[in-house]
Amino acid sequence: MSPLVPITELLARRQRNGDVVAFSISDDWKQGRTTFGGLVGALAVAAMRDVTGADWPLRALQASFIGPVADELEVAVHLLRQGRHVRQVQATLSTRGQIAAVLLGVFGEARSSTLPPLLAARPPVERAPAATPELPFVEGVAPNFIVHFDPRWAEGDLPYSNGTAWHSRIHVRMRDAAADAELTSVLLADMPPSPAVGRLKRPVPFSSVSWEIELIPAATPYDPMGWWRADTDVIAASDGYVNQRTSLWAPDGTLAALGYQVAAVYG
Repeated sequence: MSPLVPITELLARRQRNGDVVAFSISDDWKQGRTTFGGLVGALAVAAMRDVTGADWPLRALQASFIGPVADELEVAVHLLRQGRHVRQVQATLSTRGQIAAVLLGVFGEARSSTLPPLLAARPPVERAPAATPELPFVEGVAPNFIVHFDPRWAEGDLPYSNGTAWHSRIHVRMRDAAADAELTSVLLADMPPSPAVGRLKRPVPFSSVSWEIELIPAATPYDPMGWWRADTDVIAASDGYVNQRTSLWAPDGTLAALGYQVAAVYG
């Protein structure tokens, strides 16, 4: 594998030409023959912010993954609508001349409301990060991008362990330099493997078809390098597809994002 390149360095190397932002992605961010979807989403959001502004927080991101993302990625950004409080942006991602993904981002400024705040409470798990074993990275078995993360299974089955769970609770932190908390939320929301993978006996192709996350901006800044927790539940599985939901909890215990995903299982 090539030397590890933190996301901060990928962002620093990006080049912008008008409404198009180009990224070079190293092999350590690969997931099979494509690039880790969480990184694809984070780079797309960075491009959206470059072109349309970073003054408002990201509220929602929808992604349709069309084809593999190779080492050279171009993100064409199009402002769909600029309202008083909400900005809607489209990003079309191309690699080697082929469209690889289309993402829609919704950015919205904070505004006053008569609704009282409703804050979700992080449910407890049996094991804290210090009580869960660190998993060694095995090249050729685990996807390359995992080298950037330190995941600790608090509940659920490890991938391809022939387990019985339809859920997982995973403590996770970055191993290398992290981006800002918003991009880290996008990155981490897609990190957990589907709990359905834990029910399989052997590795089979497994890829995201569509992905949506809804972000809850923090009242106080999150710690990007702290221990986050991703709680994933499979809602349905049939016809070779899996529907699942993820709750991403920030290091301070507040809800940072909700994720919804449809994945295809080829085997």
